[in-house]
Amino acid sequence: MPIDRFFEWRAVKGARAKQPFAVAMEDRAPFAIGGLWENWRHPQSGEWIRTVAILTVPSNELVAQIHDRMPLILPKAACERWLGGEPDPHDLLEPFPAELMAMWPVSTRVNKPALTSWKTTMPRCSTQRLDSRTQPGEVG
Repeated sequence: MPIDRFFEWRAVKGARAKQPFAVAMEDRAPFAIGGLWENWRHPQSGEWIRTVAILTVPSNELVAQIHDRMPLILPKAACERWLGGEPDPHDLLEPFPAELMAMWPVSTRVNKPALTSWKTTMPRCSTQRLDSRTQPGEVG
């Protein structure tokens, strides 16, 4: 599944809403996440339904600052293999290298799909950015 970022949330002591973070590649290039899909016919209506599941793996060092798991990110070289019919691509189920990624806080408006636009995914403040070289609480 091609994407350009994903979101994770961190609880903030004393706040009602969790703080959302955008996670992307350091160079902001699109990337692929692993998933499984299936078409099936609803037994009562006969309607065909497509379902999808995004696979997760333990977090890398970057995402572990806010969450214990993350989507399976496929290296470019592995995409054909993932989509191919290999019966067991188990060795691909590993966290993606943190040093190739970046993470930054975004507006809590991202929690409301009706209000979401590209503006809600921009950093809240240009100095508030977490990447693989920045610890929580430090300014990146």
